Amino acid sequence: MFHPSSLTPPPSSLLPHLWLGAYSPGALLLPDAAPTPSQMYAPRGVYFDDERLIVADTGNHRLLIWHGFPTTDGAAADVVLGQPDFYSEGPNAGGRGPENGLHLPTGAMVVDGRLIVADAWNHRVLVWRTVPQHSDTPPDYALGQPDLSHVTENRGGRVSALGLYWPYGVGWVNGQLIVTDTGNRRVLIWHGLPEANQPPDLILGQDGPDRGLENRGLGVAGHTFRWPHAVAGTDEMLYIADAGNHRILGWQQPVSDRCAEVLLGQADFAQAMEWPYGKQGAHVLRFPYAIARDGDTLACADTANNRVLFWHGLPTAADPIRRPADAVIGQPNFDDNGENRWQAVMRDTMCWPYGIWLWNGRLAIADSGNNRVMIWKG
Repeated sequence: MFHPSSLTPPPSSLLPHLWLGAYSPGALLLPDAAPTPSQMYAPRGVYFDDERLIVADTGNHRLLIWHGFPTTDGAAADVVLGQPDFYSEGPNAGGRGPENGLHLPTGAMVVDGRLIVADAWNHRVLVWRTVPQHSDTPPDYALGQPDLSHVTENRGGRVSALGLYWPYGVGWVNGQLIVTDTGNRRVLIWHGLPEANQPPDLILGQDGPDRGLENRGLGVAGHTFRWPHAVAGTDEMLYIADAGNHRILGWQQPVSDRCAEVLLGQADFAQAMEWPYGKQGAHVLRFPYAIARDGDTLACADTANNRVLFWHGLPTAADPIRRPADAVIGQPNFDDNGENRWQAVMRDTMCWPYGIWLWNGRLAIADSGNNRVMIWKG
């Protein structure tokens, strides 16, 4: 499990050991974002397991796959999806079409050998029945659209159980596929992996399948979302990063469309305060776009504060509301929040981290503002 020290700068053993993407030319200059097998532009999602590492190279509208875990800085990917080759970019394969293209992909993961990708601005979740070994492999089917050629929000109509609008995150928790349908301000849950586009078994955050109101149209509460973005959990708990309300909500399993029992980042369930100035502290969140879990550790990409926070011992209903984090990386302490610490793009600095994956003693951070992915060992 990943257990970083709460002291920063961290000891050398906790410095990131791998940098994927181009190096920064120096100071606060960003790394090159031109599409190549080893460079990326504003990545927003990252996933790895024992067999591969996957990056949603969002700004280049593609997915990069390394078969086997990279071992050197700047390692070249083996497979590219969403583009005809490693040197092309543009939405939907530069205009070739959505059947084999992507438009701002965000979340990605592998479940039972299947690759699942949140193709956010094509308003769909794509499924490959096997993880592609070759570039330019088309997906097998989509959730949220009638087929692979349609890409309009909510299937071109009103909010429904079959449509999606800006689905940002995907998760697999307790044998359930979970999609954060961000633009519809709801979370969709399927009991198992659907084999085709079909209605979810459960909807969180709205009064019905035809509703998509911000905070249910009621105001901030324990059962509402503004921008749900990411998913993590266990057989006992489900956590959702509600980025637009600057908080993380948690439910005890089994989950139903009820008020959450866990709240991180706000003083109570009716608040959605942002604190962009001054000292941040260990209990504040600003646009938390990503969360991940490994064992009894919960991690959060506190995106606008340019840091990653850790809670050791998963938050439960027995904890106080706004339980402070136990550790931080990316900043010298819990109070600072500067992009790259206002100094330089270094191995242990961050600029708008949008995606994280925490598993088996490793942490991957999609450091979007620095056009890179950093891998840490705990």
